Amino acid sequence: MATNCSDITALAELHRDLVELRRAVMAEAAQILAHYLGDGDEVSPSRLNFAHYLALRNRDLRPLQDRLAHAALSSLGRSEAHVMATLERLIALLELALGLPSLSAVAAPLEFDAGERLLRAHREQLFGPLPVAWTPHIMVTLPAEAATDRTLVDELLRSGMNCARINCAHDTPAQWQAMINHVRTAAAAQHRTCRILMDLAGPKLRTGAIAAEPTAITLTETVHLVAGHPAVAHDDNPVALGFPAPLVAALQVGDHIAFIDRRGKQRRLDIQTSADENAGAAIGRCVQRAVIDGATEFQFPDAAVVPVRAALVEEPAAIRLHEGDQLLLTRDQTAGRAASPSLHGGRLRPASVPCGEPAALDYLSVGEEVWIDDGKLGGVIDRIDEAGALLTITHAGPRGRKLRADKGLNFPASRLDLPALTVKDCRDLDFVAAHADLVGLSFAQSLADLNVLAEALAARGASTLPIIAKIETARGVENLPEMLLGAPRGHPFGVMIARGDLMVEIGGERMAEMQEEILWLCEAAQVPVIWATQVLETLAQKGTLSRPEITDAAASARADCVMLNKGPHILRAVSLLADILCRMADHQHKKTPRLRALSLSNRIMARAASADAK
Repeated sequence: MATNCSDITALAELHRDLVELRRAVMAEAAQILAHYLGDGDEVSPSRLNFAHYLALRNRDLRPLQDRLAHAALSSLGRSEAHVMATLERLIALLELALGLPSLSAVAAPLEFDAGERLLRAHREQLFGPLPVAWTPHIMVTLPAEAATDRTLVDELLRSGMNCARINCAHDTPAQWQAMINHVRTAAAAQHRTCRILMDLAGPKLRTGAIAAEPTAITLTETVHLVAGHPAVAHDDNPVALGFPAPLVAALQVGDHIAFIDRRGKQRRLDIQTSADENAGAAIGRCVQRAVIDGATEFQFPDAAVVPVRAALVEEPAAIRLHEGDQLLLTRDQTAGRAASPSLHGGRLRPASVPCGEPAALDYLSVGEEVWIDDGKLGGVIDRIDEAGALLTITHAGPRGRKLRADKGLNFPASRLDLPALTVKDCRDLDFVAAHADLVGLSFAQSLADLNVLAEALAARGASTLPIIAKIETARGVENLPEMLLGAPRGHPFGVMIARGDLMVEIGGERMAEMQEEILWLCEAAQVPVIWATQVLETLAQKGTLSRPEITDAAASARADCVMLNKGPHILRAVSLLADILCRMADHQHKKTPRLRALSLSNRIMARAASADAK
């Protein structure tokens, strides 16, 4: 078939534009390297390829991609790991098609397979031998129970964990040591490798302590009556009262439990479901609104039984805030309290909670937003003074939201210039340098932060300990390219996308595209990525599956390691994640769909063949 003249013209124009693109990419990459690397710095193939990728993505390539796809050529959409090799191959193919003499090719720092081999090697440096079928490693945040329960650690490893995370913000060095011993022993017994990441706490951008108030519970509808003491409360749990087991077991549908609430009102609970019908907990309905506390006495149907007091839910101290309320983030670390009348009368004294890192308040400005507890609460700064920052709550939901201690604080519009390592971090590093396989730098915001950590490690004889930069702020995203270019020499390097804080910082609407950009950048630099925060969170915490979280877990297959946080049902979450990642390995590798034979196609062909045979 004769070639259309317009096709030849289009191919010639493509060739010209690709040659010009190659020249521009090389020139801009040289500028980037000259700016960020010193004269004596080694330009490794990975760094050179990354500089080429940054230069390539410094322009809108979509029109060129459309033209390449129209010519049935690579559209550059999988060029991250081998930028110049892709450009050279495209130029060579066009020269062959057009009958042009081959121009002198530029030596690519990484050929097509070399980039993937480097990434694989770097990943093994960080997380150990690759799991079967090139699936991502699975990292699990160890709960405190891992220090005392060796069986739990055994089961986590059998379920699929091959990297354990210890959060230095919690527990003690003695507990960390016990956890590490359990992991090492269990891994050796199972002939497995399990690396240990220890995350430094970083600046305590969290709420401080809240003073406990006398427990008062409002009963309005359904009440669970359980044997013994109820579990710790959560906002979405039904009200639960604990009574002696024989009393709960004897309750029948239609029984009534009378009581006088703390306001002196006569009230009752009507039993609607017996304990036998509801897994050991009877269900009652409070006929009218009642307010009870630990002193409230309940009269059971058996008149021979004296009135008994209920064991109430162990609820952490909290302050309920509504939109329009004020909250003072205090410099002082005195336990926070709910709003209360002023000693001088007039307006209420606002609710207060300490800011765990008081120095952060020095970088705030009036009118800026503050987000608390992964964005569940939000407010705007009205005033800043020696007492702290006064907020007006603007986001709390229609029923308000409880604020508890140790919840994250995010200041997305503020450029916090806090030390990379706190006093606690430096103290913890003594242990980390001696025991961890990897160290995580929380709130990594610049190359300078990484260098501070590297110097601290060198002073402790750990000058080759791998470093994981946790990207969880807008500034961290902004400075990620320079961190990838200049990561401290001698330290194997990885990146964690800490999606919880990061989403609060940059906004949910930007989170999806930003995690994609981070994956692209890191693949171009051959730097392994950890996909973290809220992976299968509902399953780990509550034992139930969430459809969006299943989809998110499948998407995590594009990372090199996936992190699960602790929870009562963590074993189920690890097993399910391992299964999802194994399934996705047949369909997806990084950004590339893998075209294995589809079972749906097999069925269609089998039916068609069967029909033909008839």
